[in-house]
Amino acid sequence: MTYKTLKRTRVVLSLLFFILTLSLFLDIYEKYANETVEEILFLQMVPSLLKFIQTLAWGAIGFFIVLLITLLIGRAYCSTVCPLGILQDIFSYIARKRSSRKLFYKKKKGYPALRYSILGITVVSMFAGFNLFITLLDPYSNFGRIVTYLIRPIIVGINNLSALALHKFEVYNLNPVKLVAAPWFVITLSLALLITIAYMSYKRGRLFCNTLCPVGSLLGLMSKVSFLKIKFDTDKCTKCGSCIGVCKSECIDVKNMKVDHSRCVDCFNCLDVCPELALDLTSKKEKKNTINSTSEDKGRRVAIATGLSLLVGSKVLAELKKPIDTSKLLINEKDYPVAPPGAIGINRFNEICTGCGLCVAACPTQVLQSATMQYGLKGFMQPHMDYLSGYCNFDCRGCGNVCPTGAILSIPIEEKQQTQLGKAVFVKENCVVYTDGTDCGACSEHCPTKAVNMIPYEGKLLIPEVDQDICIGCGACEYPCPVDAPYKAIYVNGNAVHQVADKPKEEESLSVPVEDDFPF
Repeated sequence: MTYKTLKRTRVVLSLLFFILTLSLFLDIYEKYANETVEEILFLQMVPSLLKFIQTLAWGAIGFFIVLLITLLIGRAYCSTVCPLGILQDIFSYIARKRSSRKLFYKKKKGYPALRYSILGITVVSMFAGFNLFITLLDPYSNFGRIVTYLIRPIIVGINNLSALALHKFEVYNLNPVKLVAAPWFVITLSLALLITIAYMSYKRGRLFCNTLCPVGSLLGLMSKVSFLKIKFDTDKCTKCGSCIGVCKSECIDVKNMKVDHSRCVDCFNCLDVCPELALDLTSKKEKKNTINSTSEDKGRRVAIATGLSLLVGSKVLAELKKPIDTSKLLINEKDYPVAPPGAIGINRFNEICTGCGLCVAACPTQVLQSATMQYGLKGFMQPHMDYLSGYCNFDCRGCGNVCPTGAILSIPIEEKQQTQLGKAVFVKENCVVYTDGTDCGACSEHCPTKAVNMIPYEGKLLIPEVDQDICIGCGACEYPCPVDAPYKAIYVNGNAVHQVADKPKEEESLSVPVEDDFPF
């Protein structure tokens, strides 16, 4: 195989992985994501590692295969499988096409102190069960959030506008898809991340991968001892600089005829353009350079202080509503947020989830929303059940089917329908039946287990009563409640560890809430 063919093969594979991964987040009609997620994300490094730690299943050894490939050929994962890396290559490709420079890149020094400090902090925090650094820096999860919170809304918007236009002509090939806007802070952070990555890759190629990405740093360390490396044939090299001009990792030192293998991502661009064939992918030891060369500047050791400030604001209401007197209403007090079904418990969930957003994209009711401080700093950007945005479908297991890390387990439907995520709490003082003397019953009407029943109150009025033993905490009562948060007349108080609800009485038939039936 020639080096030109090798490069083309790498490009084709990278585009294939990129398109397949992208399609998981943009499967707005839920046609295939649930069935193909394990196969498509099998080689994603961090999700596979976290899932293996939890399950010890052979189906989660993708990370081990990545490590073996790295020991064989170097950081092929970064240039072929990683979706964020491929996104950077797209920005770099655009930059090169727009530039008139013959040699687009130049050799730049690395930042080993920064890279390995971030890697060390990430590894230590992971073993300590504090996954914030993984959540913020994992390349797959960052790519997922960019697509889920920035690109997917655009696709859904185009779909919905097209569907409405076609429906006017009685063409029903497209259907509107529900989309609930994510918290402004999550959207802002995702946009800032996209702009940062786009700028860094547009100007400096794989700078993000070789400074901030802990996966890149880990694989870079292993690449130093890989079996096959890109090396100079010092007898052939004329120092024309062609290889430097296409090296998006800026890791080729022509003066000393060296390649920094810890930064090289095996894109094979240099092999393809070398006119003298002075670069080889080989296992042979490099010939000792007879040219007097200065030792590579290792730089001075510096103390790296990383400051992380999270500006968290309360959720902004999407609509202007008529002000009401809340002086006599009671604020909802929740002991815990609600973690998705299959999470088992909040602590376990926070330790495994990387906040990639795939479950958010797969949720049909959009009840899963990215957390700001609902879990505290430990669970920043991880999904929680937001019952102001939707409710959990009684027959849905979408989030567990697509979770790549095992943070949300795919549990049988019978088990899911008895999993108690939390318990509904009724606040009589906030209920419109009590405050306004008017009929309601929206909470009872949509409860799938009939944990909320209407009992006689005054005259012909009925008022809700909650049986917490059979409540599963799905939020089908909280979502339609007409009282604004945080003064809901009924709300779900999350369980720190999920419990098993009692089965409803046989005479109480189960009913699944239908979204279109919600009156509010």
